Amino acid sequence: MSTTVDYYFTPQSPWTYLGHARFAQIARAAGAAVRVLPIDLGGKVFPISGGLPLGQRAPQRQAYRLLELRRHADFLGLPLHVKPKFFPVSGDDASRLIIAVDLHDGVEAAMKISGAIFTALWAQERHIASEKVLAELLNECGLDAARLEQSYSQAVQERYEDNTAQAIQAGIFGAPSYLIEGELFWGQDRLDFVERRLKPA
Repeated sequence: MSTTVDYYFTPQSPWTYLGHARFAQIARAAGAAVRVLPIDLGGKVFPISGGLPLGQRAPQRQAYRLLELRRHADFLGLPLHVKPKFFPVSGDDASRLIIAVDLHDGVEAAMKISGAIFTALWAQERHIASEKVLAELLNECGLDAARLEQSYSQAVQERYEDNTAQAIQAGIFGAPSYLIEGELFWGQDRLDFVERRLKPA
């Protein structure tokens, strides 16, 4: 029986972008099942967990974040604009689109559109809160254009709220977070530990 990883994130997180492809590879190699769980991190999780929106953090923390983003991007060989044109940006519409794709097309498609959304924001400087951009990303991923309209359904909104409630219940406080059988790994820089955890004994 395969191990399940609950993958909690918000689409506008640069750290989720930096870790996404590697996480997908690790999960695939381990034969792990992934639950794709976009959440309302800034609006619902931060107020409970003590997190602060970027603009409210101390200047030295903001400066160090930019330094670390560049370090990790260079180390991983990934393109990254540390101050992309469309940021800060709401992740709600992108989150709902990922959920709609997951509901109708499955986990692999949800992982694919998630990666495309992260890349659009952080590597291509595209506006992920724009319906036009989200429609373009669906097309580029070979997914049904109807998913955009479906992303506004009550079922999708309820799933988004459920994901966020589950995250709070699980003690999630940042993105990306990987939960494996109750054990939490926070941040793409913990993927070495995720990989070890998923290896058979």
